[in-house]
Amino acid sequence: MAVTQTEHFLGTALAIQEINQAGGVLGREIEVVAYDPESDPATYRRLADRLLTEDGISVIFGCSTSAERKAVLPAIERRNGLLWYPSLYEGFEYSPNVIYTGASPNQNSFPLAEYLVRNHGRRVFMAGTDYIYPRESNRIMRDLIESYGGEIVDEIYVPMGASEASLRDLVARIKQQTPDVVFSTVVGRAAQGFYQFYREAGLDPATLPIASLTMAEGEVQEIGAALCEGHITAATYFASLPGATNRKFIDDFRRAFGVDRPVSMWSAGAYAQVRLFAMALARAGTLDTQRLVEAALGLSFEAPEGNIHIDPDNNHTWLTPRIGRVRLDGGFDVIWQAKAAVKPDPYLAVSPLGARWIGDEVRAS
Repeated sequence: MAVTQTEHFLGTALAIQEINQAGGVLGREIEVVAYDPESDPATYRRLADRLLTEDGISVIFGCSTSAERKAVLPAIERRNGLLWYPSLYEGFEYSPNVIYTGASPNQNSFPLAEYLVRNHGRRVFMAGTDYIYPRESNRIMRDLIESYGGEIVDEIYVPMGASEASLRDLVARIKQQTPDVVFSTVVGRAAQGFYQFYREAGLDPATLPIASLTMAEGEVQEIGAALCEGHITAATYFASLPGATNRKFIDDFRRAFGVDRPVSMWSAGAYAQVRLFAMALARAGTLDTQRLVEAALGLSFEAPEGNIHIDPDNNHTWLTPRIGRVRLDGGFDVIWQAKAAVKPDPYLAVSPLGARWIGDEVRAS
C-alpha cells in the first residue's frame, strides 16, 4: 500500500506545515511524531501502542486499509486516544474514538452500482483482495447490483501480495466469464499488476472496463496511464475538479513535494482532516479526546473537493459522490457527480432495496 499511504502522509504533512507557518493552533505549533508501519497491520498495532504510551500522543492520523484500522482500534479505545481515519471503507462501524473522513458505502458504492448497470450492462464480475474491506464492499455491491436488476457472474479473491500467476489466472477467469463490467476491490501492488495484465490479455476498457473505489491518480501513474485509460473510479475527489480551492491545494502540494507528485483522494482527504482537526482543537482548547470530538462534530471545511462536514450523529463526513473515467494523460474526466454533499450512512439505514439513485440524488422509493 506504499502509494496510498505515502499520499496520506504527504497530505497530512502539507496541512501541518501550513498550520504551523500560520502560527499554529492557539499560538502553539503542531509537533509531529511519525512512523512507517510498512503496510503491516501488526506493525500498525505495535506503533499505535507506542504512540499512545511511550510518546504520550493522544491524536493519531493514519491507517489506509480497514485491516490496519481494525488493528489499531483496540489500542485507541483502551487508551482513549483519537484516530482520524482518511480512507473510504466498508462501513458498519462506529467508535467514539474515531473521526471517519473517507467515504461510506452510500457515498461511492450506491451511485457506482446504478451507473454500471445502466451504462455497461447487467453482468458484473467481482475481483478483490482477500481481507475485510473487499469482502464487505463486495457484499454491499452484490446487493446493490442485484437490486438494480443486475447479476454477479463470479466473485474471486487474491492474496494481498498476489503473485503474477494468481493475477493472470484472475484475468483468464474474467475472459472466460465474459461479463459486461468488472468491479475490482483488488488493492495495492496487486492492483497495479492486475490492471497491467488485464490490458496485456487484450481486454479493452472501452467495452469491458474495470470499476473501482480505490484506483486513483497515484496508482494510474505507477501502472501507466495508457494501460488505465477508460477504466472507472467512484470517489469523492479527483485532481481534475475545477475551483480555486482545489487549484491552490494542487499548486501547494506540488511546490512542497515535486511537480511530478500525483494528487488524489488520498492526499486531499488526509489534508482536509488535519485542517478539520486544527479547527476542532482551536474550538476545544485542549487535546482531551472527549472534548476534542465534541468540538469536531458539526464542523465544516472548504476542502479541495468542496465543502465537507462532520456529521454529529455518527462521526462520519458529508462528502460529494463522483464517478470518473481515466484519461490518457492519467487524470480523470468526471462523468457523474451528485448535486451536493451526501450525508454519510455507514450502517445503510437507507437500504439498497429501499432507495434508488435517480439522476443525481437519492430518493426513497
